[in-house]
Order: sequence, then structure tokens, then C-alpha cells
Amino acid sequence: MAAYALGITELDPLKHGLIFERFLNPERPSLPDFDVDFDERRRGEVIRYVTDKYGADHVAQIVTYGTIKAKQAINDAARVLNFPYALGERLTKVMPPPIQGRDMGLTGVFDPTDERYGEASELRAMVAADADAEKVVDTARGLENLVRQWGVHAAGVIMSSEPLLDIIPIMRRERDGAIITQFAYPQCEALGLVKMDFLGLRNLTILDDAIDNIEHNGKPRIVLEDLPLDDAGTYALLSSGETLGVFQLDGSGMRTLLRQLKPDNFEDISAVQALYRPGPMGADSHTKYALRKNGQQPITPLHPELAEALEPILSGTYGLIVYQEQVMEIARELAGYTMGEADILRRAMGKKKKEVLDENFIPFSEGMRERGFSKGAITELWNTLVPFSDYAFNKAHSAAYGLVSYWTAYLKAHYPVEYMAALLTSVKDDKDKSAVYLAECRRMGITVLGPEVNSSAATFTPAGKDIRFGLSAVRNVGEAVVAGIVAARQEKGQYTSFHDFLDKVPAHVCNRRVVESLIKSGAFDSFGNSRRALHAMHEEALDAIVEVKRNEAHGQFDLFGELGASGKEMAGFAVAIPDLPEWNREQVLAFEREMLGLYVSDHPLRGLEKGLADAATHSISALWADEGIPDGTIVTVAGLLHGIVRKATKAGKLYAVAVVEDLDAEIDVMFFNRLFEQVGSDLREDAIVAVTGRLNRRDDSPTVFASDLRVLQLKANAEGEPIIIKLPAQQVTQPLLTQLRTLLADHAGNSEVRLRLTGPDGDKLVRLGDGFRVKETGGLIGELKATFGTNCVDR
Repeated sequence: MAAYALGITELDPLKHGLIFERFLNPERPSLPDFDVDFDERRRGEVIRYVTDKYGADHVAQIVTYGTIKAKQAINDAARVLNFPYALGERLTKVMPPPIQGRDMGLTGVFDPTDERYGEASELRAMVAADADAEKVVDTARGLENLVRQWGVHAAGVIMSSEPLLDIIPIMRRERDGAIITQFAYPQCEALGLVKMDFLGLRNLTILDDAIDNIEHNGKPRIVLEDLPLDDAGTYALLSSGETLGVFQLDGSGMRTLLRQLKPDNFEDISAVQALYRPGPMGADSHTKYALRKNGQQPITPLHPELAEALEPILSGTYGLIVYQEQVMEIARELAGYTMGEADILRRAMGKKKKEVLDENFIPFSEGMRERGFSKGAITELWNTLVPFSDYAFNKAHSAAYGLVSYWTAYLKAHYPVEYMAALLTSVKDDKDKSAVYLAECRRMGITVLGPEVNSSAATFTPAGKDIRFGLSAVRNVGEAVVAGIVAARQEKGQYTSFHDFLDKVPAHVCNRRVVESLIKSGAFDSFGNSRRALHAMHEEALDAIVEVKRNEAHGQFDLFGELGASGKEMAGFAVAIPDLPEWNREQVLAFEREMLGLYVSDHPLRGLEKGLADAATHSISALWADEGIPDGTIVTVAGLLHGIVRKATKAGKLYAVAVVEDLDAEIDVMFFNRLFEQVGSDLREDAIVAVTGRLNRRDDSPTVFASDLRVLQLKANAEGEPIIIKLPAQQVTQPLLTQLRTLLADHAGNSEVRLRLTGPDGDKLVRLGDGFRVKETGGLIGELKATFGTNCVDR
């Protein structure tokens, strides 16, 4: 209530059922854990603030000690013992997978009393049959859980009322002078110190940038806290599952759940965040919630005796236990606990220690018996609560994050250009995510324009209904160069030509690598010269203009100014721009990718979409986003091959690492020796291929371990080939046809358009007149899909 009253949170705790004891329990001896999220750019300000307020000797960041895990120990042991990489790979491959993020240790592999002992039989068999494997695993058992390195906790800050040196050892990091504890945070908390988690949340940065973008794009500035939580457009977006880029709702598995759930109120957003987790999903609670919400499954009580008592607690979640707060309310209402005692019970259930559970079952069962419940009802409820409490999510967290999810969804629904520009800015250094979100812009019908010296800022910015690429994303163009370009433009006016640009910008911008990068990226295209022509003369022009700027800097100003001719005209501008045709499409795109890290104006695979889709089992963006495609799945991806690096093992066997890129994303592919010997000659830059292999999710980024490669011979869609738009016949109304006519008119061109009307009596193909011919572009296809559904283009 204090946080709500102070405006720290905008969520009314009474309205949303956020229990006080879940935040601060007066009956619990341990201190609370404070988590506060900030714009990631300003986290340092918060740490400086508390340091200044409470004193540098009272505030410290927290050390972390990284230990060697089982798989890492195996790989390290194999490497140090000079065994082939493949041996470590084989051993780690048969390790039991983690459950709810918890790995099985090597000690448990050989301990018959371990609850997961049976899952490790394959590893034990490999060790028993191979002396080398036995040596590696024995060495790894000695390495496991040793401290490998120290680091700094990503969020934790210790604040003390007494000087920290009187309580714990601390150290000063040489790099930046930061004060850091030498005890990890459990030991700090055990000594009575308060830990605050100051978290830098990228999505708060995105929200802040999006609001600035709205104002920059000529629209009234909005206040997030004033947005209604019942906006129909926002819930329509959430129900469609088109939530790529929406906080916490970005993955395709989550998007599938949203389509099934069809959220229409804030409680659904809060619930879906708590449900889409390994525990509830393992119990199929997420699907049950969706079905029960939409009347497709009856709501059944846990036990007939419990139906009436649990109704007020579980009615909002359709008879399912979703939150920790519900466990606490059940203990209070059905077993007579105080809220403080209920919180302690919830924590005890989560510990999973038999003696603790047995001890807590006694007062729980006695309390329920006093209220007239039978032994069967008591046992049924206890056996439901105990496993749930291990993975339960607290509603305070879920609702707070749900609010950020709602805000980001609202902005995507109502301010798509401004929001997507902020989203692209947030991932501008991550080319994989940038490619995914650029593809989402195309799907939404938003055109992302290349960088341009007269209109680009440092970051992605909205330009009407389009988004303009930022200059800082261009290779070799740093922040200081961008600042110089923008400042000169604001002070001296728009650049009218390439020569005018060189005249106006400061000397540090007139750098060969900088100007060449800007030319290749297309930043001067608006001047009407081909990139090839500017590239042919830019070095000579720079040599001349730099000399003039250097003289000016030393006070040697133009002596001929009074005669009406500047020294710049006599020197640098004497270099004429040749009349040269543009580089071919492949060269233009190759340079664009070199400078920007991805294709923007076009893509070499444009027009090959159908052939690529037919050759692949999964799009590459699906492998990045979809938690529903598990590690080890056999997949086929199709796209452009590049970034090929050939290597050799210590034994002299060749293998290769390469990148496969489709129109939306890219993924690393490993070609091990056996396959490399068969397909090495087909590994060529810019070859269009289909690669089949095993998906590897063990590192931060998904990769594919290839087992087959095929070179594809695909034919681009010919100019003028008909575009077929597929629509259900019963949905074709006059307003829809008016909307379609307007959309097609905005993309006039040479390609014929046909409508495929589907219905129970079969399909009917209708050819539209020549007045509706269009130019097929990514923007057109994106707008069609955004307006009429993702499957409406039938080719």
C-alpha cells in the first residue's frame, strides 16, 4: 500500500488482490527481497544516488562466484586430457536434461539413491564401456562445483546502516573503482544486511523511447499511467497472437497460447505470465485455463467438499491454482492460518524437505479438521498444494510485469511505427534480433528506410508511416561522427548534394572509411548519384576538402572570398562526380549487408519465398523464438550461405562453421568432418541451400549440427506473375472490398491480382481487372497479411 500511495507502482493492491504479507511478513524472521526495475540506461544513476545518500562506505555491489557445472566439467576434462572434442560432446549429449532449470550433477549419476539415477543409465554404460570416457568423467567429478571465477551480481546492491568494513570484507574493482562485497549475497543476508535488486529492464527503455518517438512524429505525447486497462485494440492484438516484440509475450509458444486464450481483461495478462512456465505447463494448467475461460472445458473442483470453500479464492482463475497468493488464502480460509503463517507455510512447501513438510502438515490438517473437512479432502488439497508451491509464481510479480506487457502491446497496437522504431533501436547491436524485428515490420506493412544523411538520427526514428534507419548502425560510423553530421545539418541546413555535405560537416566526418561506409550503405542516395559514381571519386574529393578544412582550422581563411569564389570550390569541388550506372543488385546488397549487418532496401532471396518454405521444415526465426522446438529436434532450414570458416581439429580433420540466412533471420551451422568431406565443395559464399541437422540449444544462441546439405535451384517469381489472395467467401463484404481496393491502389504495378474465395462448396478463383495490378513488394505482402491474415497470400 505504501508503494502504491507513493506512486512506485500504479497497480492498486486491493483491486488486484496483492497481499501485504507477500511483500513484507512481520512473522517471518528473514528480511524481504526488494526488486526494482529501471530504464537500463539509468541504473548507474540509481546506484550513484544511494551511494551519495548513504555514503560510499555503506553501499556495495555483490560478488558472485561461478562454479563448474557437470557438462562444463566434462568438456574441460576432455580438453585438458587432450581427448578429441567429439568425446566430450558425446558424453554431454547423454547427460539427463535439466528439469525446471536444474541440472543433474555427476554425483547423482552414480548415486543409486538419487531420484534421477535411472535417467543417467546411458552415460554410465558409456563410461563402463570406454576407458577414455571413464577417465574424463572421473576427472570431471573432481572439477564439478569448484569455483571457476568471480563476477558481480547483475542487480544486487547491499545497503547498510553501519560501515560495511565493520561487518564484511569488501574489495575495490580496479577497472572502475566499484566497491564489491567479498561475501556472496546469502552470507550477506545471513548477517542482517539488506539486499536491493536494482534491475535494468530493456523494455522500460523501449517504452521511454517510444513515447519520445510519438512526440517526434508530430503526435500528442502520452502518459502510460493514464492509459485505460480495457482498451479493445490492445486485447485484439493480444488475442491475434501478433505479439512479437511485446514484453514477456514475444515467444511463438506464448503467442500460440494467447491465440487459444483470447485475453480480454488485465487478469488474463497477469495469469498467462504465471501459467507459461515449466511447472504449470507440465500440469497442462495453461491449456486448462484457456479452455475453461472460453467455455470449452467444465470447471471441476479439486474435491467435492472443497468446492464451496475454494470458490471465492479460485473463481477468478477458473478453479485452477495459479498464484502463490492463492495458496496463502487457502491456508487462511480452510485451515485457520494467519496471513503471516500462511506465507511461512508457502515457503516451507517450496523447500521440498520431507521433515519440514511432515512438520507443517500437522497444523494444516488439524486446522482443516476443526472446520469440518474429511481426511480425504485434506489429503487431496495438501497433495495439490505441495507440488504447485515449488513452481508457483507470485501475483505481485506477475501483475507488475503484466502492466509492462499491456503498455507495450498498447503501443504496438496504436503507435506501431513509433513502437517498432524504439524496439529496433533497443536491439541495434544484435543483428539476429534486428533481422527478426525488421521482418515483423514488413509483416505489419511498415517500410524500414535505409540510412540517409538528411533525415537519419543516430538511432531508428519514425518518419511518418515509415521508420528510418539510424546512422550509428552503419559500420565505421561512430557516435561522434553522427553527432557532427546532425549538428551541421541543424546549424547550416539540409545537405543539397554530396559536395554540400563535405562542405558543411566538420573535419572529423571527412574520413575515408566513414564516407565510404556511408556511400555503400546508401546514405547519399537522395542526392541522385549512383553509389558506384560516388565511390569512384570520394577519395579524391576528400583529399582536396580535408586540406581546405585543415587550413581553416589553422586560421588560413579563403583569400578569394571577396571575389565571390570560395577556396572550397576551387579545390575540393573541382572533383566532378562521374556519370556511372549503379552496381548490379547483388553488389549493392552485398555492400549494404557489409555496412549494416543485414539487408534493408531489398534481399537476395526476395521472390524465392515459396521455394524456401517448401524446402524447410522451420523458418530460422521460429528456431530463435520458439521454446516449443526442443534441443535435439531434427530441423531443415533453407536460405543463403555465407560467413564460411573452414577449420581443422588437432588431428588434422577438416570441419566448417557457416551461417544460413533466410529473409527473417540467420543461424550458425556446424559441418563436422564426416559431412564436410562429402559437401565441402558445395560450401560457397551466397549459395542457396537447404541444411538438415540437429538443433542445439545448449548455448545462448541456437545452432544446427548439420547432417545433410542440398544446393537449391530456385527460380524467382517472375515480374507480372499473378498474386493470389485467399479469403473465406463468407467474409467478403463491401467494407472489406473497399479496404482491399485502397490497399492495391497504393501498390500499383504490373502483377495481376486474383482472389481465391474458399467455402464449403469448394474454391472459386476470381481474376481482378487490369486496374488492380500491383507491384509485388515486401510492403505489399506485409500489409495484406496484416489486414487479411498471415495465410492470405496463396503463393
